[in-house]
Formats: sequence, C-alpha cells, structure tokens
Amino acid sequence: MPTNCAAAGCATTYNKHINISFHRFPLDPKRRKEWVRLVRRKNFVPGKHTFLCSKHFEASCFDLTGQTRRLKMDAVPTIFDFCTHIKSMKLKSQNLLKKSNSCTPTGPSNLKSNINSQQVLLEHSYAFRNPMEAKKRIIKLEKEIASLRRKMKTCLQKERRATRRWIKATCLVKNLEANNILPKGTSEHILPTALSSLPLEDFKILEQDQQDKTLPIL
Repeated sequence: MPTNCAAAGCATTYNKHINISFHRFPLDPKRRKEWVRLVRRKNFVPGKHTFLCSKHFEASCFDLTGQTRRLKMDAVPTIFDFCTHIKSMKLKSQNLLKKSNSCTPTGPSNLKSNINSQQVLLEHSYAFRNPMEAKKRIIKLEKEIASLRRKMKTCLQKERRATRRWIKATCLVKNLEANNILPKGTSEHILPTALSSLPLEDFKILEQDQQDKTLPIL
C-alpha cells in the first residue's frame, strides 16, 4: 500500500477518503527512465514501493473504462511544481546558514557589532540598572516638578497683580467720567471693549473682591 508521493515537493499521502490514486513506476526500462527524468530528482532510483500520485498526470493519461482508474500504457507524468520545491530547499539552506553563523567563534567584528547593539538597547531602554539609579532619577524629577510649580505660582501672582491694576485704572477712568473731569466716551478710547462696556458698579465690586483676596488671614 503506497504511503506518500515520490515527486519532489509533493506532500500528498495515501488516504482512502480522498479521490487520489497512486501509481507505481513502470517496469519497462525505457518508460521507467523517462519517468525518472521527468521527476527531476538528483540521484533518484525508484524502488518496488515507489509511487507517483495522480496529481502529476493529465486527465488524458487515465483509462476510466473500468471500475479502477488506471494509467494508459504511454502515460507519463508532466505536472510538477518545482518552484515550491526550490523555495523549500532555499529556506532549509538559509536556516542552516543561520545556525552555522550562530556557532561561529566571536571575532573582533562580532564583538564590535555586539557592543553597538548593546549601546542601542541602553539608549532606548526605559528600565534602570539598579534601585539607586531609579532613586536618583525620581529625586531629579521631583526637583523639576517643584521648580515648575514655583514658576507657575509666580505667573499666577503676576496675572493677579496685572488684573488688579487694570481694575483700578478702569475704576479711576470711570469715576473721572462720572464726575465730568474727563469727557464722556474717554473709557471707550483708552480701555478695551470688554472693560469699557461694563458699568462702574461692577468694577467697584471686582475691586473689592481683589482687595479681600489680598487681606492677610488672621
């Protein structure tokens, strides 16, 4: 009983549930030599139990008159996928080369490449070598955060002082207009539109709020 196909790169195995037939190499020396040539396997010598599956024969090669599918006397195998076999051989050779390269002794060039790869890993690594290095990094980051908080606090204080000055100046201009010391409409020319459109009472409330914020807490 055949077990597998002798063609290079063919993985077909015998299975009674699959409609694939297996055919023994012919006994006639001339036809047998022709089959061996078409198979194109190096140093290949077929034996008594060497078979080719029906995938490698054209439909015209079969005699279907009986219950069993048989090959005609002049049938020769002509359907082969040698590209797949060549690709698998190339992959095997590449794997062998990789293994041989991994077993070669370490020379100066290999040492240099290993050092370069280690430097790249260190530059792009986010892990620390030891806990002391991690602690130093954390302390440095905490100092940077404290410095940024001080800068932010200073900026907020400057913003509040500038706001108070704007409110005081607006109240002064509005009071001068109300007492007819400045002509009407002066605030519209010297103050921004958002400030000049607000009534004087609102600015007095804002000024009082700013003063309350600056009072010391007892």
